[in-house]
Amino acid sequence: MKILLLGYGKMGKTIEQIALNRGHEIAGRIDVNNRADLDALGKEDVDVAIEFSSPEAALDNVRDCLKRGWPVVCGTTGWLEHRTEIEELCRQQHGAFFYASNYSIGVNLFFRLNKMLARFMKGYPSYHVSMTEVHHTEKKDAPSGTAITLAEGIIEQIPTKKRWVNDADSQPDAVMIESLREGTVPGTHVVRYDSEVDTIEIKHVAYSRQGFALGALTAGEWLVGKEGVFGMEDLLGEISNV
Repeated sequence: MKILLLGYGKMGKTIEQIALNRGHEIAGRIDVNNRADLDALGKEDVDVAIEFSSPEAALDNVRDCLKRGWPVVCGTTGWLEHRTEIEELCRQQHGAFFYASNYSIGVNLFFRLNKMLARFMKGYPSYHVSMTEVHHTEKKDAPSGTAITLAEGIIEQIPTKKRWVNDADSQPDAVMIESLREGTVPGTHVVRYDSEVDTIEIKHVAYSRQGFALGALTAGEWLVGKEGVFGMEDLLGEISNV
């Protein structure tokens, strides 16, 4: 499989290492310094593009891939106000687009656990739900896409929660997300339900980028030959109504 890497930072390099070990070919490595090289690649030069760049670059990267007829796997967060536009473009082009806020299988199981716990807790209004997410200092967006997905899962299950906020807002209709940037932390997410008498907490800690990179590469392998808009639940064969 010929893979185009869009974004060649730590994640792109980790994906490259795993891809080469699995017998794949790297068709190109595109970052902010050589984006013009994208024009030299034809439709047959790329089987799938894997996009882990920056919030500023992701929209143009994904749009250009779809217009060139390349399936694209995107893991960049911080640009999702344009997601509907990209999904519509994908359908118009009869292309393939795969997006996930987090490609770790463990995190996607954590998403399901989060929804399940929120469903249990909706009948206990004495508990206040909040979240903390911790990432490395190079992460540019806050809150993380994973934290937003967790918050959306809570909002889906608890009718009194209408929105998420990335500050210390204490309004009862909000899920508060605290974002911390420390050292080289790959990613930690904590969902907490506090009452006056106790705390219930679930937590996911990533030890390295390997799990994220392997998940993204697996998504790319799976996406080739398909048409439509997909996510991790499609890849894992899981249903969403937990």
